[in-house]
Amino acid sequence: MPSNQISLTWLRSFEAAARHLNFTSASVELGLTQAAVSLHIRSLEQQLQHKLFVRRARHLSLTELGQAYCSTVRQALADIDMASANLFGSMATKTVTIKAPISTASLWLAPRLPSFKKDHPTIDLRLVTNIWTETTNLEEIDVELRLGRGNWTDALSEKLSDEAIVPICAKGRKNSAKQVQDLLSGPFVHILGHEGHWERYLSAYDCTKPQDAPQYLVDTTISALQLVASGGGYALVFSRLVNTENGLASGVRFAGKPLPHPDAHFLMQPVSKKSVRPEVEIFVDWLRKQFKEDV
Repeated sequence: MPSNQISLTWLRSFEAAARHLNFTSASVELGLTQAAVSLHIRSLEQQLQHKLFVRRARHLSLTELGQAYCSTVRQALADIDMASANLFGSMATKTVTIKAPISTASLWLAPRLPSFKKDHPTIDLRLVTNIWTETTNLEEIDVELRLGRGNWTDALSEKLSDEAIVPICAKGRKNSAKQVQDLLSGPFVHILGHEGHWERYLSAYDCTKPQDAPQYLVDTTISALQLVASGGGYALVFSRLVNTENGLASGVRFAGKPLPHPDAHFLMQPVSKKSVRPEVEIFVDWLRKQFKEDV
């Protein structure tokens, strides 16, 4: 092997590409172009005089030498990062602050965050929640999700989803609803801020909620899920929030067909042209992909 020193930048590109087995994903993580990552790896292979990757159409894998080299490189980079942190404090960690409605954050977003952290270990995530949509100081929040119609005036909005509402009941509920009319016996669980859900859903099937039907009022979808899972009746929730496999949603199931709803999730963006930090761009791109895949 030639005696020339190997670039640390090449090694970081190699380690990221080996972890993702995808040059594009590696470039996003590193804040580089895909062409730059590809060039770094070709340069490293030329320096080592050995191929590290097997390149096929739409498929990338490590050679045997690449697998062996990757372990050593990964440990060496970790040692460098640890030494830097011990001597000078943690310089590599970056924090992205995300704000989202409490039910979206708890039931949909939080279960997905470990996969992001696995792919981007140097990016820390700070998740804050709100029950009611309110004006946000976007100077303090890096990424904000809102649920609504997109008619806010304090910031620009980008639509990320289409939503539907669906009735739910406890998984073990006996004599569960087989048709919409069976829901009319209740009890009905109403979520504050979404009181019109039941009227919208029942009217779509030419039904009306009985005036004397037993009911509950709660302020979050999380509370509604817990109440329903305990046998408290039926609730109407956004189907996205109960499709996720997690502990809070595990005790409920659909009790009818989803109905399209005009509300949607939006990504809020400040009006100012202030540059966005690379780690925020990485998270936003990941978030768009999550919504796109979860249909």
